[in-house]
Amino acid sequence: MDGHLIVLLPVAGVWLAAGVLADRLPRPHRASALHRRTGWLLALTLTGLGLTTAVLAAGLQSAGAGTVDRAAAGLALAAAPALLVAAWTVRRVRRLRIGAGVLVTAPDAPAPHGLRAAAAHPLVGLPLQVTGLATVPGLLSATGLDLFAGPGTTGAAVTVGVLGVVAIGVRHALRHSRLSERALPERPASAQAAGPLHV
Repeated sequence: MDGHLIVLLPVAGVWLAAGVLADRLPRPHRASALHRRTGWLLALTLTGLGLTTAVLAAGLQSAGAGTVDRAAAGLALAAAPALLVAAWTVRRVRRLRIGAGVLVTAPDAPAPHGLRAAAAHPLVGLPLQVTGLATVPGLLSATGLDLFAGPGTTGAAVTVGVLGVVAIGVRHALRHSRLSERALPERPASAQAAGPLHV
């Protein structure tokens, strides 16, 4: 096993695990479960950011073609989405954890739809999952399978990647919208009946 593959495996594993957990984050119906999952997600996210930053910084400081340089090159594609995670996702997950933490004093307290909608926000799951997917080409290249070997394969890989990101984003947006609608207070029947009469 190549040295840079050994470096890339834990980084990619952390990001992919964070992406899977972020996808399941809005599912718990209990505040305690949501609070616990946000803690795990925050730990995975900070670990992924720390590992990615360390590998990229070591690659910048090294001036050769060694193990660290090849590992940093394999993470180059993940650098931009990891930056978005640091800018947007970490803050949202922290706020979500604080919000769920207020309710954990009652062990069976339900997770409000508003909190679940916040957990389903595209800026929580999408950057994490895109970062996880962006580590895959580096892993495949480290194993000897180069997705960008030829012009035809490069175009196909980029197209599949873009379509995958769009599909993930649409899925998150639809789920967030559905949970946000549930979080809205229900109007009385009289107000619903009179609603269309108002201009």
